[in-house]
Amino acid sequence: MKNIRLMLVDDHEIVRTGLRSFLESKAGFEVVAETGSGEAAIQLAQETQPDVILMDITMEGMDGLEATRRLKEVQPESHVLALTVHQDKQYFFEMLASGASGYVTKQAAAEELITAIHSVAAGNVYLQPALARWLLEDYQRLTKKVPPEERIVQSQEPEEKDLEVLSERERQVLEAVAQGLTSPQVGERLGISPKTVSRHRERIMNKLNLHSATELVKFAIRTGLIDVD
Repeated sequence: MKNIRLMLVDDHEIVRTGLRSFLESKAGFEVVAETGSGEAAIQLAQETQPDVILMDITMEGMDGLEATRRLKEVQPESHVLALTVHQDKQYFFEMLASGASGYVTKQAAAEELITAIHSVAAGNVYLQPALARWLLEDYQRLTKKVPPEERIVQSQEPEEKDLEVLSERERQVLEAVAQGLTSPQVGERLGISPKTVSRHRERIMNKLNLHSATELVKFAIRTGLIDVD
């Protein structure tokens, strides 16, 4: 199995040095580039084509939000994982809206970062469990603005109809992917190959007209396939 190619973007050199040392001590990772500049990250990503970009948010000059937006335009194959000190709703949603596939705070345990990188590299989404509840809260807040009778027609019925188009296996795959499992982990849970998981995932997104891992998670929460405590 090939190494996961990483790029580190953080304007604190000591943080990058510590991350590089930690990640390169783990089997299966290769740090191919690092920079303290959002602007430089865009150029480096095109040159080195990393699988995962660990992105800080607050940096001098171009911040991580703008860098992520531009990176997804010029290097969409690279997945961005926000790694930040900010345990903040606004940054959380703005990074997801910018195209990040995951969000982890620097206070997280080291092994959680490893899990997040594997998940994002596999094309899944990873949201630190302590923060993922914000997606559910946001959905609940939005639905409260809609009268109950309209909510039944406009929200619940389409979602129930959408679920009906999925096979039982596809629902199982969707649930596992939304929980942040990688394709190999999903395959191990369901007794199928990672390639089969990927095919199921592609069909799910086509059937539901979803375009990102974040949208998959939101859909799974709305339809009750997964719970966020």
